[in-house]
Amino acid sequence: MASQVLVAANRGPLSYALAADGTLSARRGGGGLVSGLSAALARHPDALWVCAALSEPDREAVRRGVSEIGVRMLDIDPTVYDDAYNGVANSVLWFTHHHLYDVPTQPVFDAAFRRRWESYVAYNRAFALALAEEAGEGAAVLVQDYHLALVPGELRALRPDLRISHFTHTPWASPEFLGMLPDDIRHQLVWGLLGADVVGFHTWAWAHAFMAGAHLADERGATEPSLSSETGEPYVLQVLTAGQGPAPRRRTKVAVYALGVDGEELRALAHRPEVDDKLAALRAQVRDRRTIVRVDRTELSKNILRGLLAYRELLTAHPEWRGRVVHLASAYPSRQDLAVYRAYTASVAELAAEINEEFGTEDWQPVLVTVQDDFARSLAAYRMADVALVNPVRDGMNLVAKEIPVVSEAGCALVLSTGAGAYGELREDALTVNPFDVTQTAEALHAALAMPDWERAERTKRLATAATALPPAQWFAAQLAALRP
Repeated sequence: MASQVLVAANRGPLSYALAADGTLSARRGGGGLVSGLSAALARHPDALWVCAALSEPDREAVRRGVSEIGVRMLDIDPTVYDDAYNGVANSVLWFTHHHLYDVPTQPVFDAAFRRRWESYVAYNRAFALALAEEAGEGAAVLVQDYHLALVPGELRALRPDLRISHFTHTPWASPEFLGMLPDDIRHQLVWGLLGADVVGFHTWAWAHAFMAGAHLADERGATEPSLSSETGEPYVLQVLTAGQGPAPRRRTKVAVYALGVDGEELRALAHRPEVDDKLAALRAQVRDRRTIVRVDRTELSKNILRGLLAYRELLTAHPEWRGRVVHLASAYPSRQDLAVYRAYTASVAELAAEINEEFGTEDWQPVLVTVQDDFARSLAAYRMADVALVNPVRDGMNLVAKEIPVVSEAGCALVLSTGAGAYGELREDALTVNPFDVTQTAEALHAALAMPDWERAERTKRLATAATALPPAQWFAAQLAALRP
């Protein structure tokens, strides 16, 4: 049956496991976005989630014709997938949008990159073909993230009747960084997104950046911005498509949907028995000391190393906190198939060990760092946080900044960098810092630790209200509503 609501994303709402006897079993995915999208899609009985098969069991399920209602997995050749996902999406687009390049040596766009780009095109085309096949007449298609930036344009050519949106969960590169891409690649990227009726971002800053980079013209047409607004109304791009006679006009809206958290669901998750057990174990380690909590993947943009340097400077400049505070740092390994990420993860562990060696005593370990992906432990740390440290250099949203104030039991002071996507919404009640300024961050940690309990509690209430303003289900529904005729 053709679907009227479709979601396309690299990762789907489930994965498969293959038992020794050859039996396949499905397991639902976790995370706030998957939960929110799943809840929203449940309201549409014919909705379909199109995703990639990420593992050999996933691919085996596709080959056997095993599927779950409402999900279609695509068995993309593993080499093509690796080139598209690791070789382009995570090694080029992620670095471009997050401004992570070491410019004297990177990026390098050579023949090998061109081959990987062809895989990225093929990967996007596979999604567009599947969506075109599955979508009913005039269906709404919501494409997710930078992995699938070309899908809207490909799909528009295949099915002009569809209503298409694309949401980018990362920042969007400044014109200077976007301009590092080869001209033809940059044009494909921008024109791919402009195939959508609505292009969405977490913040107006990233919407501005997209608009600034969308002023291009080639043999296919041009773009003209109009109706810019800071009040919630979308920008509108007039897309001029080349053809015979006067160029026809089509409109692409550029809008902002600031993803929040589902406070009720998050609090319920944080008070499960397994989280209570983790909390008891952490409290036994921390005892009556104050806590500075951070939870991140060891992603280069998260700025974990400067956060640890700021903590070390706090202990140096304000020795009164020695023995009275513990830094709970959850740094989950990310993208360990890329050498630069393996090196970064190792550096985090090494710096934490140095701080413990420099300041630790027989009964006090200044940094308790974990590199195991343990969601229950993270929620336990949220509950006991006195201070939350979120200091990315550049980030799409960083939901941790919203999650900790919602879950913290006694209230927490939020130290938040200007690079976090959540900065615009939370800055009035956070202690804000330049992500590159270690001394300023150290002083903000000191102010946060010294903050009176009443002030911390009042700030936390306001932070939690802002954090839950647009939970995932409503975030999805708002984008769906924007696609209605």
